[in-house]
Amino acid sequence: MTKVLLITGASTGIGAATARAAAAAGWSLGLVARSAETLGELAQELGAERTLALPLDVADAEAQAAAVTALVARFGRLDAAFANAGVGSTAPGIESGDLANWRAMIDTNVFGLLATARAALPELRKTQGRLLLTGSRAGRTAIKGSVYGATKWFVHGLAANLVEEMKEWGGSCTIIAPGMTDTPFFDSPKPDALRPEDVAAAVMYALEQPARVGIGEVYLMPRQS
Repeated sequence: MTKVLLITGASTGIGAATARAAAAAGWSLGLVARSAETLGELAQELGAERTLALPLDVADAEAQAAAVTALVARFGRLDAAFANAGVGSTAPGIESGDLANWRAMIDTNVFGLLATARAALPELRKTQGRLLLTGSRAGRTAIKGSVYGATKWFVHGLAANLVEEMKEWGGSCTIIAPGMTDTPFFDSPKPDALRPEDVAAAVMYALEQPARVGIGEVYLMPRQS
């Protein structure tokens, strides 16, 4: 039986790399991102028979609920969801921070992730499925004045709470916590950082464990030179 995975933030970076890895492993995919054009190109690359492009803003909870409904209507089930969409800060610190940017980070990194979880959990309950969240090293350490880091602290805390909620019906929640990763998230290349494919491999590791195995966190960092 073909398993079905929902990925948010799927058009580039970690999300796109995970989509490619999951497609290669035989999963059917629901791909969520704001860029309809980029998302459509990825869906075409991976094959229309196994993908459903779902262009939306994750801050729109109603659109996310409709996307899960459409995905289940297309493929009949939902076995896993990867809440990966996220945005970073445009200015460091609190005194010099940008209020609009903070709002965007909270809407995407916090509310958008909650909306993904809320939409996916009823279907994951049916399959005793897995929910994965993209955390960060920034959510495990104090970073001077980092609102982005604070949003990731929220994600790590929520993941621990979801583990307790989901285990009541046989589901599991995993946080994928990478260090710096060379993605379009940054304005310039980061040659010493992790690659999106490295993080995608961690996602696939969690997804491919036997049902009896719960993976609370996968924490990965660039190897020190």
